[in-house]
Amino acid sequence: MFQIEPLPASEFTHLSSLSDAELAQKGIQVHVSDGAFPCRVSLADAAEGTRVYLLNFEHQPGDTPYRSRHAIFVAEGAREYRPEPDTVPDAVANRLLSVRAFNQAHEIIDAEVVEGRALEGVIASFFDNPDVDYIHLHFARRGCYAAKVTRTAWT
Repeated sequence: MFQIEPLPASEFTHLSSLSDAELAQKGIQVHVSDGAFPCRVSLADAAEGTRVYLLNFEHQPGDTPYRSRHAIFVAEGAREYRPEPDTVPDAVANRLLSVRAFNQAHEIIDAEVVEGRALEGVIASFFDNPDVDYIHLHFARRGCYAAKVTRTAWT
């Protein structure tokens, strides 16, 4: 079983209190969604007309050669959404994904590119390997971090 993890809303709520000039000073761009901006907090495409922040985010802080940061979108006022275990949200399932399996030392030990609708099989295959500690999903076309996948307890 697996769980797709959103980014915590608490890390981004302060952005709405910043002026556009302050956001720009921090390298954060503001866009208006056309309905196809995938929010990493809500794990959904931001509704058309919603303000979204485009910012750089360190999604892989492990002190290894795989340490990484990349662009992400976060919708203004986004609420954290944790899907049911073994569920892939549409904003993830509808995109081409780069799926990267990491061990406890935060090193990539397996990777695959897959259409999002086939993600469950890749996750199951990666988690069959006991050395896989967690998985990162990236939107393959632009390389942006999408979400983290963890194991859930078998019930």
